[in-house]
Amino acid sequence: MVRIIFFSLAFLLLFTSCGNNRQQFEHAGGTLSLCVESTFLSKEPSEIGDYYSQMILGQVFEGLMSLDPTDLSPRPQLAKSYRILDEGLTYEFELRDDVQFHSTGGLSSQVMSASDVIYSVEKACSKRVNDIPSTAYSTVFKGTLIGADEYYEGKAESISGVSTKGNTVTFRLIKEDVNFLQKLSLTCCAILSRKLDERDEIIGTGPYIIKSDNISNDKIVLVKNEDYYMNDEAGNALPYMDSIELLLGRKKLQQLELFENGQIDFILGLPTSRITKMLEGRIDDFNSEPPLFILHDNPQLVTNYYHFNFLDERFQDIRVRKAFNHAINKEKIGRSILRNQYSEMGNYGMVPPLRDILRGYNFEKVGKYAHDYDPELAKQLLAEAGYPEGQGFGSVNLRFNIDDIHSAVADEISKQLRQNLNINVNIDGSTFPQLTRDADRANGDLFRAAWAADYPSPESFLVNFYGKLVPDNPEAYSFVNNSRYKSDKFDKYFEKGREAGKMSERRNFYSMADQQLLKDAAFIPLWYNGEIQIMYAKVRNLHFNPMDLFDFRRVYIKEWTKEEYLANRKKPV
Repeated sequence: MVRIIFFSLAFLLLFTSCGNNRQQFEHAGGTLSLCVESTFLSKEPSEIGDYYSQMILGQVFEGLMSLDPTDLSPRPQLAKSYRILDEGLTYEFELRDDVQFHSTGGLSSQVMSASDVIYSVEKACSKRVNDIPSTAYSTVFKGTLIGADEYYEGKAESISGVSTKGNTVTFRLIKEDVNFLQKLSLTCCAILSRKLDERDEIIGTGPYIIKSDNISNDKIVLVKNEDYYMNDEAGNALPYMDSIELLLGRKKLQQLELFENGQIDFILGLPTSRITKMLEGRIDDFNSEPPLFILHDNPQLVTNYYHFNFLDERFQDIRVRKAFNHAINKEKIGRSILRNQYSEMGNYGMVPPLRDILRGYNFEKVGKYAHDYDPELAKQLLAEAGYPEGQGFGSVNLRFNIDDIHSAVADEISKQLRQNLNINVNIDGSTFPQLTRDADRANGDLFRAAWAADYPSPESFLVNFYGKLVPDNPEAYSFVNNSRYKSDKFDKYFEKGREAGKMSERRNFYSMADQQLLKDAAFIPLWYNGEIQIMYAKVRNLHFNPMDLFDFRRVYIKEWTKEEYLANRKKPV
């Protein structure tokens, strides 16, 4: 079987570069400003696995594929086209011939070639000095790409499953991976320059550039890549904006103040204490023609949860884990702290119940195994585990990253566990980067976590509990499966889901894996994101989606006239 992907002439025109003196869009220029809760954790793409790093460096680095922000479908990026052969075991990518890496440090830019793809894949599959596998190797290439495991173990000098012929790169897989194209869109699979990569600078192919003097503790400025290869349908150079300003570490109330003062252009999630005042107190700003603000009530592919440290003997007892689950009143958290700013509370599994996107996933069956609030049952289970009234259990160190919501949730959960189980919980807040490092090292007992989909599939969530990603050495870092949960049943269902040919079969096995997580009380699902997102109406072409995947290339700023707004109200802008 051969599946050849063709693209229309109109689509290809979007990717045609005009060289120097390129035609500019009449409304191009200016700065788009927004707040980001954390900076990127690593400037090495293959190590990136968190949302903030992907969101920031995804504007700088690119892969062979990308996801369309309007429908989250995969599309060629650094590849001009691709073919899928051999029943999904072979992928051929024809590369673009007009892509340049960022020029920096006085060096002229380098044109991307097939050798850069080979270099990038081999670097992602190389063993680090500290024996920590990269995110790209662990979640994309390991056990999937022919020769990747032998190369990682030092048993081969090259990866036999990647080859080039002219401007075509071929990947050969051990087994079919229906999400392989989506995975190649991840920032961890970005293509690097084999000639420039050793320089101590961030060099990609993307629409924006990060210079070292544009990075500080409270702000990152992304600057337009004047040599970017893409144009819009009219032949105008992309991106439109001169710069993207990312303000770091502001709390929600600070973000709202910046937004209302016009210092940032959109806000992702209102502070819960100000929802009513913002939505009802400024209703005229939403309803005027043209409006000042545009609101998006956006259910998201994001799961908020707490996970246990399975290296702690106390949490190896399923009765203890069930007791913790039954002792937490999620509805109170949703009502009193989140102020109903969520899509649904954690009455399902690891996979967010977005039925329109994950069609065919059996959320109802998964939900039957959820743990309801039952403090009496929680006490009984804890007593059966040998800790009546919490006696002899000791304290629990709860790790979380400090912000308005997570701090309040940690405080509430510590109170509930004390009240219902008589267990003392020490809440230990830190920055997001510190929390991430401590979770990797299992430095704590109970951890606040959230997972945003890398691509719209249950696999992207369930991989966090895949036992074969846990290192044998308990002292080693565990990047993806932070909890270090292991279950032969879960792994079997998860693997069958990845290997199933039909979508219905994949969703069935994934839902069985999700059910197994709940049967094992492997974690504590709390809520699934549903944020109120508001932007100034003058911001055009900014698409919100369930993954908070932002493509700023076609975004521009232009005030509306009443006539223009009424004429375009029912059209996409």
